[in-house]
Formats: sequence, structure tokens, C-alpha cells
Amino acid sequence: MEVIVLGCGTSTGVPIVGCHCAVCRSQNPRNHRFRSSVAVQLPQGQVILIDTTPDLRQQALTNRLERVDAVFYTHCHADHIHGIDEIRSYNFLQKEPVSVYGVEEHLAHLKKVFPYIFEKTIQVGGGKPNIETKTVELFKPFELFGVTITPLQMWHGKLLTVGWRIGNFAYLTDVNCLPDESRSYLDGLDLLIIGALRYRKHPTHFTVEEATDLALSVSPKRCYLTHMCHEIEYNEASCKLPSPIHPAYDTLRIAI
Repeated sequence: MEVIVLGCGTSTGVPIVGCHCAVCRSQNPRNHRFRSSVAVQLPQGQVILIDTTPDLRQQALTNRLERVDAVFYTHCHADHIHGIDEIRSYNFLQKEPVSVYGVEEHLAHLKKVFPYIFEKTIQVGGGKPNIETKTVELFKPFELFGVTITPLQMWHGKLLTVGWRIGNFAYLTDVNCLPDESRSYLDGLDLLIIGALRYRKHPTHFTVEEATDLALSVSPKRCYLTHMCHEIEYNEASCKLPSPIHPAYDTLRIAI
């Protein structure tokens, strides 16, 4: 299995429009961050995409992501769903629907925000994504493409978000509270990717310190921080973080 970091930035991306801070002006490509998403390439060739960011088209071109068999959603904030229309490209390539997985309330929100996708119309051609929704339940494992998947409950302030354990990989973004039951599913991880917005306290996101403490408590073999804002400089964070924790960067590929 291989995990590709398509983006590891916060909702604004990095650099931020109009910002002239050192990170936004940095020439280091590891300080340039698309909105947060990963693609998981499975041993039999299938690809699971987690979230459809507004940057999905460019992320797919940059990483030569030419197949998507399923999409898992973490929650319905704009920076995680507003690239949903790009699923059309995979319908064209694969000539079949793409399955979209989420908890009931998140799928209901997608249908409300993007009604044109889900309502029957007289429109013909490739004008809208061909999607099949699949409802999942928190803490209820299911099998997909020969891999065990478990949706985990998280909190992003007062908003429910979903963490995904895919085999021995877990992806936890947009979280500032992880219930004990969810932590119990994080044993034996080969890889953890976890959101860490900035160093300063935030009401709906883990700080770097909070994400680091959680990671060390569950002891994954490797851990990368994602959903980072422009206050985090890549080289500086790399020097400060304890092993086995590292800042992620766009285009990073991690073999499991």
C-alpha cells in the first residue's frame, strides 16, 4: 500500500493570497501546500481518495493520479468537498460510477450543497459526476478491496468529523478532540497522518504539540503532520519534532 499526500495545507492553502510572511514567500516547495487530502493506492491497484479539495484537479495532475475507485469524506467544510465535480474525470476514464463513503449526516449535506449531482435531470453527456453514495457507521468496520476500513469519531469543535483507519494506516484531520473509543483503534499503526494547524492554541484544531502528544501516546511506526497553516515552516518543524514525527509535504509518497 502507498499513501500519497496530495495536500497538507489548511483551508486557505499556503501561500495565502496577499500574505507576505516568510513562509508564504518561501522558495522551498515543501512550504507550498494545497488543501489537505491523501490518495491511498492499494496492493491490487485500486485507489481510495480521502476528501475532494478545491485543488483536486491540480493535485491529480501533479501526482499523476489517473484512477479513483472510492472517495471517503471526513466532513463537509468547503476545503474538503468543493472539488467534488472533478470526479467527472474519473467517470470518463473508468466509464463507471465512483462510490462515495461517509456517515449519513455528511452524505445528506453533500446532497443539499450539490443537488445537481444527485437529482435526476434531462441533462445528457458528462455534465455532472456519476456518484453512488455508501453510508458507513462509526466504529463499524467494513471490507473494501480486500482491506479492513474503520470510520472513527472525532470532533472539530462541535462538528463531527470522521477519521479513517485503512488497514494499518490512519488519517485524522480537522480534529481537536478524539474520544477514547477512537483512540483504542489506533494501536499497531504503520502510519498515522494527523492534523496540526499551528503552534498556538485553536478552538477546533489540534496544535502541533497536541497532535505530537497524541501520536506519541499511540506509537505509530511513522507519523506525519498535515492541515498546516503558514505559521509552520517545514525545515524548522523538521528539526523540532521528535522521532518518528515529521511535517508532511505535498507529493510525499509513503510505502506501507
